[in-house]
Amino acid sequence: MRALSPPAGWPADRPDIGRLVDRLHGLGRPADVLAGQQRDGLNWYGGGRHRPAVETEQQDARGEWLRFAPVQPLFRARAAQRLAVLAYHGVTDHRSFGAQLDRLQRLATPVSLDAVLQAVAERRPLPPRSVLVTFDDADRSVLTHALPALNARGIPATAFVISELIGTERPFWWHEADFLARHGGRARSLDCGHPSQLLHRLKAMPDPDRRRSLHELRVSADRRPPRQEQLTPADLLALREGGVAIGNHTQGHPCLGRCDDDTVRTEITGAHEALTRWLGEPPIAFAYPDGGHDVRAETVLQELGYRLGFLSDHRLGPRLPSHPLQISRLQVDSTTSTRRFDTILSGLEPAYRRWRRQAVA
Repeated sequence: MRALSPPAGWPADRPDIGRLVDRLHGLGRPADVLAGQQRDGLNWYGGGRHRPAVETEQQDARGEWLRFAPVQPLFRARAAQRLAVLAYHGVTDHRSFGAQLDRLQRLATPVSLDAVLQAVAERRPLPPRSVLVTFDDADRSVLTHALPALNARGIPATAFVISELIGTERPFWWHEADFLARHGGRARSLDCGHPSQLLHRLKAMPDPDRRRSLHELRVSADRRPPRQEQLTPADLLALREGGVAIGNHTQGHPCLGRCDDDTVRTEITGAHEALTRWLGEPPIAFAYPDGGHDVRAETVLQELGYRLGFLSDHRLGPRLPSHPLQISRLQVDSTTSTRRFDTILSGLEPAYRRWRRQAVA
C-alpha cells in the first residue's frame, strides 16, 4: 500500500498512516484479543463507568482528528462487513445518547439479540453494517433514559444484569469502594499506592481478598455510601416488553479470572436461576464481567444452554460470529462525541488504540 500523508493533528512522534494500516492488518485474530487486551486477567478498557473524565476528554479529542484521517473511509468500508456490538454502562447524557442513536439509524443497521442468535443458528451472516446495542450492569438509566430513546427510534437492545442488586438500593461495589476510601476507609491490602489505583488493585486481587478488603473499607469508613436505587424484577419485565432483551452478568460482578472454580459456577448459576424466576424463561446471553473471557465460565454457560457470550475487547467482529460465546464488543459511553463515535464504529479508533499500546510497549 502506498504510504499516505498524515492528517493535520497527527502526533509528530507517530508513523505515517500507511505504516499504521500495515500494522492494523495483523491485529484481527481472536487469540490476540486476550493477549493484547488483558494483563493478569484484567480487561484494560475497563468500561465507561471507571474512566476518569480527563481520559474521556482526551479520547474524544483524539477522535476529532482520527475522523478525518485518510484511512477512515477504508476502515468504514471494512466495518460494513463486520458486526459492531456497542457496550454501554448506563446513560448519563440523554442528548448525546440520542444523537448517537440517530447516527446508527443513518449509518448502520440496528439488530436485536434474537437476530444475532438466528444468524448463529442458521449459519447465515447478519446484514451489512449490523449493530447491536448492549448495556452492562443495567443501572436504572437503562429504563429511564435509554428505553425511551431506543423506543422512539425502534432500535432494540440488550441489558446484562447483576442479579444480586435487583430490587435493592445497593451501589455497585466499585462505586462503593471509591466512596469508602475517600471517607476514611482503610484495608490492609490497600495501605500503599495512590488512591487512583484503588479499583485496579481491587480487581487484581483473588476474589476472597477483594471481598475481605471491601468489608474492611466498610467497617473503617466514617460514612456510608449513598443509596443507589436499582432495577426491580418488574423493571426487567418492562425492559423486555420494550424491546430490551435481558442477559446474565453474574450475581455480583467479580473478576472471574480471580475466582476459584466453585465461585465461577456459583456466580453464573445463581444469576441464571434468579433471572429465570423473574422473567419466566432462562436467559440465553451472557456478558463476561470486565469483558475478559474465562474458559471455566464458558463451560458453565454451555451446560446451562447459553447461546451467546459477549466480551468487552473493543473490537469489531464477523457478521457471522465464529465463536458465539466470545463475541467482540466496542466500548462506548453516552457522552462520547459523535465524531469519536464514528471512528469507533469504523474500527479505526480501536485499532489505533491497540497499535498505540504496542508502539509504546
